[in-house]
Amino acid sequence: MERKTDAAVPEGFRYREVYLKGRPGHGRYDDFSVRHPRMDVGHRAKIFAPFDALRGFSAAILEKKAESEREGERTEEEDGF
Repeated sequence: MERKTDAAVPEGFRYREVYLKGRPGHGRYDDFSVRHPRMDVGHRAKIFAPFDALRGFSAAILEKKAESEREGERTEEEDGF
């Protein structure tokens, strides 16, 4: 188990002691790891891909990209390339 430094944690933090303990460490073949094996990264990505944390963010990115491409085309036309 890794121990964190208390310099980064404010004194009044409610769960300070729990935070300072760090993540629990499990052996490769202990009881917990056998019952709850690590999930493959690809499978995990498939599970969480449908959730859009910021609604409309993807659409805004695509719109901004299209806008910048249009501006780039105009700049090339004005420069005579």
